[in-house]
Amino acid sequence: MNERELYQKKARAKLDEWKAELDKLKAQASAASADRQLELNRHIDALNAKVEQSERKLDELLDSGEEGWESVKQGFESAWTTLKLSFKDAADKFK
Repeated sequence: MNERELYQKKARAKLDEWKAELDKLKAQASAASADRQLELNRHIDALNAKVEQSERKLDELLDSGEEGWESVKQGFESAWTTLKLSFKDAADKFK
């Protein structure tokens, strides 16, 4: 397996991990009071949008040719960083 394939595999695994974490946050929100649910659901919706954006970037990464891979990888890493920070921020709000 080359570096590109390993990178893609690792990215997919982490994205799947974050999707599972998002499911946990949804369950937490559903157990909260109505007012708190509204607040938490806004954060969940924002996270879900960022997860979807990261999935699209990962798909672009998977579909990119060898020459365009580095450029697409940079776009993916930018989306990745945003998603990582958003999850950290959301986790703080769910405490």
